[in-house]
Order: sequence, then C-alpha cells, then structure tokens
Amino acid sequence: MAASLKCFIEGSDKTDFPIQNLPFGVFSTATDTTHRIGVAIGEYVLDLSKISHLFTGPILSKSQAVFTSNVLNGFMGLGKPAWTEARATLQALLSGSDNRLESADDLRKIAVLSQRDVTMHLPANIGDYTDFYSSKEHATNVGTMFRGPDNALMPNWLHLPVGYHGRSSSVVISGTPIRRPQGQTKPNEAEPPVFGPCKLMDFELEMAFFVGPGNNQGPFNAKNFGTSISPWVVTIDALMPFLCNNPEQKDPKPLPYLLHSDPFSFNINLEVAIKGDNMDKPSTVCRSNFNYLYWSMKQQLAHHSITGCNMRPGDLLASGTISGSTPDSLGSMLELCWKGTRTVKLTDTEERKFLKDGDEVVMTGYCQGGGYRVGFGECRGTVLPSIQLK
Repeated sequence: MAASLKCFIEGSDKTDFPIQNLPFGVFSTATDTTHRIGVAIGEYVLDLSKISHLFTGPILSKSQAVFTSNVLNGFMGLGKPAWTEARATLQALLSGSDNRLESADDLRKIAVLSQRDVTMHLPANIGDYTDFYSSKEHATNVGTMFRGPDNALMPNWLHLPVGYHGRSSSVVISGTPIRRPQGQTKPNEAEPPVFGPCKLMDFELEMAFFVGPGNNQGPFNAKNFGTSISPWVVTIDALMPFLCNNPEQKDPKPLPYLLHSDPFSFNINLEVAIKGDNMDKPSTVCRSNFNYLYWSMKQQLAHHSITGCNMRPGDLLASGTISGSTPDSLGSMLELCWKGTRTVKLTDTEERKFLKDGDEVVMTGYCQGGGYRVGFGECRGTVLPSIQLK
C-alpha cells in the first residue's frame, strides 16, 4: 500500500473505481474468510469493518454496526441520507481532507487491501427478485418476431412497467458459471414434447437496483436458472452527474401514481462481449445505454409496490433487457440474430446465433466523466453443459 492516500484524490480513466465512485461490496480474503463490507477505490478495497469507528456523522455515529455486518442490507435500510453521509465521510478520509486514516499507518495497513487478494460475494441477502420489461425497443423487437409489427407491443405495455417474478436463489456473483438448463420442448405440433438441454440459450443485458428502506406492506418461472450480478453496488449519488431527461411519455400518459417530473435516467454505457473456447479475447456484440429505458427505476418501484407488495432492504429489481434502435445496441442474442435468421460475427472463424457451451459472456457498464470513469465492474459468466440425466 502506498505511504499516502493522495493517489486517490484524482480520478482516472484507467479504473472503474475512482474517488468519484466508491461502490460498496462484500468480500473475504484467504487469511480471513469472514464476509465483510468494503468499498472499491482504484485497485484497492477499503475494509469498512476496520474503520467503522471513523463514521462519526449525525446519522452513522448511531449506526456504526452496519459496517461490521456481513451483508449490506442493514446499511441499505438506513436510507439515502445515511448513504450520502457515508460517501462524504469516505471521500474525506481517502482524499486526506480528514486525516484520521491518512495519519494512522497501522490502521491503513489492515484496512486497505489489494483487489487481487480478495474474493467477492453477493452484496446483500436478496429476499425477492423482480425482472421488469422496460425497454420499448426490446419489447417491440420481440413482439415483432412473434406477433408481427402490427401487434408488437401488448396493449398494456405503454400503460405500466410489466414485471416478472424471478427466483432470488438464482442470483449469483460475477464469475459464477451458468449451467445450461434442461426441460421440455415440442419439436412441432404433430409430435409430443421431448426432454433435453435448452437449444437456444440467450443472454439479456440488464441493469438492476437494490431496495433501500422497505415499506409495510406476470409469469412466475421467468428468471429462475441464472442471473449474474456485479459484486459492486454503485450509489445514486455517484450517478447524479450523469442524469438524463426521462423519455417522453405522452401517448398514452401514465396514470398519476407513475408520474414524476424530475429526471431519473442516467447516461450509463453498456457493453456485452462473448468469448468462445477458441478465442483469445472476448468480442463485443452489443453497445447499449441505460437511458434507452422507457420506464424509470422510480416507476418500476412505484408500480411494484402500489398494490401493497412489501419491499425490504436488499430486494433486487432488474430493468429487463436494454436495447436501443441501432443494430449494435440490441441487448439479447434473440434480437441480434433476429430469432435465428442471421448470424452474429465474433471473429473471422467464429459466429453465433445463440450461446454455445463454453462461451463466456462479459457485461460491463460505466459513466464517462471529465477525466474519470464511474464503473460498475465486470459481470462474467461461462455457459456449462447440461447435466445428463440417467
């Protein structure tokens, strides 16, 4: 570790985690397998369990124990004022404007670790997981393939953010392999169903958010075999410099409970790459952006909870596949290959329609600032063959 923390003051395009970002995650090390909360800063992780006593602001001085937990649920439940206070404290400590960490050599030695030496884990206990369907371009493309252009969007799509209930147990951390599922398929109308491995395995490029403070109060089997997430949770405060106007929603105008006039879309660049067994490096197949979404995170949460559905800290809500209007911005293989009618070129010798066993999918997201980048880290997953049943 450098003798000074001043290397953290300036942001850099070479890292996802400059001082302007400071995402939260949960990690362990080979020498201490206890799961604990950390913040990414450059190539390092700051162990908050070791510096919890330095959070002496008006909110967190009474809640320092949340940083000695093994998950982020408690911290998430404190709400945005606490998140903002924590971010301000961390920026002060890491820049040296608050010298309590800068001047404590022994504390820095145990609290600042290299990311190479840590293992990342799921950042929260995920009680419930909901996947929305909020990209108009994606919904239009899929509807066109299966119902034709005249009936592409279902009648309710422009009136509310459609959601699907997924299995929280299917959510895994980046780097976890995803095994090809098995089930029944029907070759044609004349033949009975057959059992076997999934033949058309896809990826879906999505963004998600965790619920903070809870409240008091679609198809079920949609997302139930594998959902990979990055280990780092980026705060809304870190994204505020990248706010965008909301999409126009006039025809039809949503009902009042879904209306909000404040901008709440963000300019987040998203990419998907695929690396086959015979490839030296991943090949980019999609370049999209979070601001393509039609329904905002606020609208998703409002619609999810309006019926009295109870939300809890750590619940995960995903955007649905994010597609744009250009051919390279389509967020799924179903769209990129247009239901198998065209191929997606990876290299001169490799092409795909859907994912093959051994393919590694790599998703990244970042906001580009002036001289720095706020990134979400990588989200990786390799497709494993189905288990053959005897």
